[in-house]
Amino acid sequence: MKLCRYGEPGREKPGMVDATGAIRDLSGVVADITGATLDDATLAKLRALDPASLPKVDGTPRFGAPVAGSSKFIAIGLNYSDHAKESNMAIPAEPVVFSKAVSCIQGPNDVVVLPKGSVKGDWEVELAFVIGKRARSVSEADALDHVAGYMVCNDVSERAWQLEHGPTWDKGKGFDTFGPIGPWLVTRDEVPDPQNLSMWLDVNGRRFQTGNTSTMIFSVRKLVAYTSFLFTLEPGDIVTTGTPPGVGMGVKPDPVFLKAGDVMRLGIDGLGEQTQKVTGG
Repeated sequence: MKLCRYGEPGREKPGMVDATGAIRDLSGVVADITGATLDDATLAKLRALDPASLPKVDGTPRFGAPVAGSSKFIAIGLNYSDHAKESNMAIPAEPVVFSKAVSCIQGPNDVVVLPKGSVKGDWEVELAFVIGKRARSVSEADALDHVAGYMVCNDVSERAWQLEHGPTWDKGKGFDTFGPIGPWLVTRDEVPDPQNLSMWLDVNGRRFQTGNTSTMIFSVRKLVAYTSFLFTLEPGDIVTTGTPPGVGMGVKPDPVFLKAGDVMRLGIDGLGEQTQKVTGG
């Protein structure tokens, strides 16, 4: 099941994407797609619906972020060994955990705005998961039971602010518009193995990233267990799991960074695609 939110920013409605790719309006069934919508009972209720019985949405409306009201947006750094190497950083013995501001969350195709004076804007295609059931110190064996579903995330970064303004990565990760997610949330029953998903990212039509979640250092199971020990994960919370090699910072001999007018396009098998135009800087 693919759940989405569609419409103008701040006025999104809940939807379901049917087998033909059409959006079906869920606003007569649920008020919105939030953490409260993602418990097993509500998802089972939605799954039992015949999409053809729901109003079909005409045209091609904007996709918003697939989940609203997330209390946390957690990110994992250096979770692919080749990416750690291209970043000239050690392969981590434990997950590298940092936060992206929830205020950076936006729709998958919304414009990415570089902060004033940005010179090292960068891209990162990532698998993100959304919590559906509160997770507090859960075991790896039970970890996936707490996941509502999966989606594409572009962990947009400003490397100068991430790495050259003190030791706190969050500074370069949470600028407004730096968290495109979606286009939809694919529920976990349709992703039997989150550790076997191919992913890619292009900038201006040039392929920079090609990877697969099978090469993650720390699996989704491990990340749910590890982060839920550090803090309680609430329904609707987002965890984005790291990027494969091919970021602009790692291009040799000369890094490639984002500039106004660039277009990023990225996707993960079965989870959809995103396209963002870059402005600002």
